[in-house]
Amino acid sequence: MRNMVLIQNPGVFYHYKILENFEAGIELKGFEVKALREGRGNLKGSYVSIKDNEVYLINFNIPPYQPKNTPKDYDENRPRKLLLKKKEISYLIGKSKEKGITIVPIKVYSKGNLIKVEIALAKGLKKFEKREKIKEREFRKLKERAEKEKMKF
Repeated sequence: MRNMVLIQNPGVFYHYKILENFEAGIELKGFEVKALREGRGNLKGSYVSIKDNEVYLINFNIPPYQPKNTPKDYDENRPRKLLLKKKEISYLIGKSKEKGITIVPIKVYSKGNLIKVEIALAKGLKKFEKREKIKEREFRKLKERAEKEKMKF
């Protein structure tokens, strides 16, 4: 059984510094599972919210697998319950109350027959930190190009 990434959250590593990762199950309907296995879905703009000691994934868009066979009242962006242990939920509640800490989804993947979501405690980056990240990445690219050019000769 191999883990296969179905959907990734674009830009999460650009906007946030990841502090700690968690694996959570997700409560889905059958046709949503089929759509996700096909690679449909969008994590962009989605976030994790805690309400009444339950964890929900908000704004996670899963378009219908077969639009004609999907129930008429189906909401693509409905809040989806995440399945975590009580100890993990209480830990997340405590950490999310700290200033500047948020919970973001990183990716959706299959683990055997199950669909899992990787969520993370994250701290938002400031503008200057984002600029530094870009500079480091560009410097690394230039360095790799220079090394490749040396190898050619």
